[in-house]
Amino acid sequence: MLTLREVLEKFAKNELSVEEAERILRFHAIEEIGNCAKIDVNREFRNGVPEIILAEGKSTSDLLKISQKLLSKSGRVIISRCSQEQISALRETVSEGAILQVHERARMVIIRKADAVVKSTGGKIGILTAGTSDIGVAEEAKVIAEEMGCEVFAAYDVGVAGIHRLMTPLKDLVLKDADVIVVVAGREGALASVVAGLVDVPVIGVPTSNSFGFGEKGLSALMAMLQSCSLGLAVVNIDGGVAAGAVATAIANRAAKFRIQKQS
Repeated sequence: MLTLREVLEKFAKNELSVEEAERILRFHAIEEIGNCAKIDVNREFRNGVPEIILAEGKSTSDLLKISQKLLSKSGRVIISRCSQEQISALRETVSEGAILQVHERARMVIIRKADAVVKSTGGKIGILTAGTSDIGVAEEAKVIAEEMGCEVFAAYDVGVAGIHRLMTPLKDLVLKDADVIVVVAGREGALASVVAGLVDVPVIGVPTSNSFGFGEKGLSALMAMLQSCSLGLAVVNIDGGVAAGAVATAIANRAAKFRIQKQS
């Protein structure tokens, strides 16, 4: 089966008509797996974000079927929110010649064919967490950003309870000219507002569910970030590490694109 690039190359060489190219691209668009899933195999080519399989809520057998189909079609599988049982099953059934990476803190698994290489885009992303308990969500964002070609600079446990810890890593992100900064925080979520008030790049706030009592399960952090008076701060959903990674990468990769064009 032709890849999207091969279809475009053949069309450019007049080896395919408009109708033939359109038919192939439509055929490529969606892959059905029994009656349990329809995977968007060309999402990354269309909008830059790869198809990401959410393992949470799926049976292990369905997850294996979906992963195997996506691997055969795109050469890479990204799976989020995996249980230990699902990770074990993926390890045992990974196809010959494929490489499996487990990101324990992020609860994510990457499976790729040996020839599936992530190309660097030049995008640069900073990630900060308020506390150690926020690292799992931050690691989700980090994995997504790296799988989309960005360089990631991370510093953890730099929250406002000891705000002196923030200054050195934040200065480092400024010196490295990060295109965007992801700030992950639970409790009162104050770190995102502080960072947004100190830098001149977009900041993406990620409230986490690491809170209890009044405003428990991340509600206080979400409301505080949404109510922030610091401009330049956008907010994703509670525990939305994958979403933050995707948005941050869209910003960083676009910035890198124009930076490279200007340099050349």
